[in-house]
Amino acid sequence: MTLMRILMWVFRIFLFLFLFGFAVKNDQLVTLKFFFGTEWQLPLVFVILAAFAAGAMLGVTSTFTSLLRKRREIGRLKRDLSRAV
Repeated sequence: MTLMRILMWVFRIFLFLFLFGFAVKNDQLVTLKFFFGTEWQLPLVFVILAAFAAGAMLGVTSTFTSLLRKRREIGRLKRDLSRAV
């Protein structure tokens, strides 16, 4: 293996252990209060993970829609260019 691959695996293992330790230390229950008196009690690490996942999903969705819009625009411009030539 190359040095870069070894360093990447060391970094991944360190990151995993760091996040695992974070999850273990934040296992206290938190109460999420919704509308109409609905409440959920979940460990703090799940709440943080859900917020991160929702943010990542929102970011990917907004990036994907922008990418699709740009691809349509490029296709339209290519058609206009082929008609002009």
